[in-house]
Amino acid sequence: MTQQTWDEVGGLLPHDEFRAASEAIVANIEQVIEGKTATVRLALAVLLAEGHLLIEDVPGVGKTKLAKALARSIDCSVRRIQFTPDLLPSDVTGVSVYNQETHDFEFRPGAVFANLVVGDEINRASPKTQSALLECMEERQVTVDGVTYQLQTPFMVIATQNPIEMEGTYPLPEAQRDRFTARIAMGYPDAGAELAMLDGHGATD
Repeated sequence: MTQQTWDEVGGLLPHDEFRAASEAIVANIEQVIEGKTATVRLALAVLLAEGHLLIEDVPGVGKTKLAKALARSIDCSVRRIQFTPDLLPSDVTGVSVYNQETHDFEFRPGAVFANLVVGDEINRASPKTQSALLECMEERQVTVDGVTYQLQTPFMVIATQNPIEMEGTYPLPEAQRDRFTARIAMGYPDAGAELAMLDGHGATD
C-alpha cells in the first residue's frame, strides 16, 4: 500500500465543479441523515481539509451512520473499528505474522489501512489502544516493528465518543484530542425531521 500521487488523486477541480460535487455529496448523505445539514457540511469540510472528526453524543443519534454515509458518498474504502476495553493496539495498526512457508515475517495491515476509518465509541478502549491512532492521524503513516507503512490518500478518521460520565469510558488524552480538526455533537433531530423519518421509513425497515 503506497501513498497516491497528486495526479493519481485527480488534481484541482474548477470552482463550479467543486461546488457541484460538494452539494451532491451533502444531498446524498442527507438521504439517511435527516435535519442535520450543518453537521453534514462540517463533516465534509473536515474531509476536504484533510483533517479528522470527533463526534460526541449519546448513543442512537446517528453518529456512526453519518460516518458510513460520508464514506459511501465519496466511493472510498472504509473500515470500522469497534473500540472495546480488550482491543489491542495491533488490532488497529496491524501485526507482523510469521509465515511458515517463506520462513519470514509478513505484515498484515490493521483497520487503519483504509481511506476512511470509523472509530466507534473510541473512549471505551484503554489509553494504550487509543494511542495507536496518534501516528497515523498526524503523519499519515504506521510504524510496526521498525518498518513504516504509508497510508492511503485521502485518509480520515471519524471517531464517535459517548459522554465521559457514562460507565466504562476513558477520557481521551490531550494529544489525541489535538489531532481532531473539529469536535461536534449530533444532537437529537427536531420535530420536523422526526416526522420526515416516520413518513419516509415508518412503513418499512
